[in-house]
Amino acid sequence: MSSPSSLKSQDLAPEDRPDAGFIGQLRDFARLLRRDHQGRALMGLIGGIVVVIGLTAFMQIQLNAWNQPFYDALTRKDFAAFLTQLGVFGILAGLLLVLNVSQTWIDRTLKLSLRRGLVASVLASWLVPGKALALARAGRIGENPDQRLQADIDLLADLTVALGVGLFQASLLLFSFIGVLWHHSEGLTITLSGHTYVIPGFMVWCALAYAGLASWLSWRVGRRLVPMTAESAAREADFRFEIVRVNEAAEKVTLARGEAAEARRIEAAFARLVVMLKSVIRATVGLTWVTAGSGWLTQIAPIVAAAPFYFSTDMTIGELMLVVGAFNQVQGSLRWFINNFASIATWRATLFRVIAFQRALDRLEGVDCTAAQGNITRAISSGGIEISGLRIATPQITVRLSEDHIRLAPGERMLLRGSSGSGKTLLFRAIAGLAEEGEGCLALPAPERVQFIPTRAYLPPGRLCDVLAYPDAAESFPRERMVSALAAVGLAGLSSQLEEEHHWARNLGESDKQSLAFARVALHRPDWLVMDDALISLDPDALAHVLTLLHGELKDMGMLDIGNGATPPGVFPREVAIVTEAPQGTASEVAGSEPGA
Repeated sequence: MSSPSSLKSQDLAPEDRPDAGFIGQLRDFARLLRRDHQGRALMGLIGGIVVVIGLTAFMQIQLNAWNQPFYDALTRKDFAAFLTQLGVFGILAGLLLVLNVSQTWIDRTLKLSLRRGLVASVLASWLVPGKALALARAGRIGENPDQRLQADIDLLADLTVALGVGLFQASLLLFSFIGVLWHHSEGLTITLSGHTYVIPGFMVWCALAYAGLASWLSWRVGRRLVPMTAESAAREADFRFEIVRVNEAAEKVTLARGEAAEARRIEAAFARLVVMLKSVIRATVGLTWVTAGSGWLTQIAPIVAAAPFYFSTDMTIGELMLVVGAFNQVQGSLRWFINNFASIATWRATLFRVIAFQRALDRLEGVDCTAAQGNITRAISSGGIEISGLRIATPQITVRLSEDHIRLAPGERMLLRGSSGSGKTLLFRAIAGLAEEGEGCLALPAPERVQFIPTRAYLPPGRLCDVLAYPDAAESFPRERMVSALAAVGLAGLSSQLEEEHHWARNLGESDKQSLAFARVALHRPDWLVMDDALISLDPDALAHVLTLLHGELKDMGMLDIGNGATPPGVFPREVAIVTEAPQGTASEVAGSEPGA
């Protein structure tokens, strides 16, 4: 089984462009939908909307047929027939209203169901152990997953239903009204050079020619919109990311007085977006010349086409209006492509972005995303921790341990000691399986038996009980144990806020946030705790509480701390020095270096 390091950015980026490989994208889209467990409900909604659209098409045929007796009654000035036809119209309009409301409800429910299925399928592929990190390292395809999961899937579900329903409705109306139009435009006779020609279904051919020419022009003018729309969506995501990044780091930006610099970065991202949006505007304006122009011509085109029949036969005004209505329905159905070309371009671009993201996840399906990278081999131990020949090299520094082979028995505690800049975090990442390069052998207990605490603990937003139980569900632990865990680290004052929902990473100070991480350890009680200088953020009172916890309730838990040795004596009976090597190969032990961050 390969590791994520064997996958380069170009391996994960799909080879097809937004305007290419369309059939393959559709196949992947269908496969994505089949992964959802709510397929039966989805098919039920599709069946319901098909029935409603079919009934609507039938009622529209009846409404179109109503035109002839209604306008004939007006021509004859027959008031009784006029009132009768008004009553017929009321019945037809009422039934159509019920069908329209029903279609709106099914349409909205179908969009929601489709979005739920897509989000569930993509999330199930993305948030598996190690895969989100592997994808984030895969280059551009792994950027802004929030855009793919929220905005892109929302738009894809909306447009898929809207365009699918619209296409089916247009097709059904086309086949329903083309017969009506053919029947009422039979037998047009044209005499040329003494020869008489009969053109069957003349109005049908006129509608086909009119719509065909307009559709071809729309495709010719608007085809550039597909890649442009995909690129503009990517630049929108980049622009939003810059704003979110500044908002998340607002305090640090203020301390550094970096507002002007951040403004320049955001303005640069927005400028790149504006360049692409201007291209989209130009392409859209060109398309509007075709769509709007053909739309205005539609006002007169059916009457002009039917004029030979009206002036050369005994066709009544009622029959003319019936033919005009049928022509508009046929031509309108054929114009569906024209009217929706911009939406189709957006749909194809959005489909490409979602499928490209899913393909990248699928390429990682056979990869052990939790494995260490480079030449580091990992194994599951029976209970202890073993480190052999561990070495992490970067262009700036090479890091190793002063002892080539280290073995920790269950419950044993050790400090890997190094100063600031000695590569402590590189070692921590390697032991946790996050390093991108390195060599050596690591053996740790099963992941559920080991807990890792970085220098700054991660606290997700939500209820405090959820933060404390993370990554498990809050319901997995009695509230009494949560209260006890908070008290053990000196955070008893937060016990009354277990059910309150906040962004705790913003609301708490650095020491309290790190204390909360140790409260999480007290709650989960792992066999091993691996830390990246995690004690350095604690203030003296918090450190005293945590040390009491580690020597009391958690005295049997094994610990491996990669730190600067600033903890009180006796916490870690064993110490091993971190050794750094410059690129030239000179080595220096840092065990006696001054403590650093």
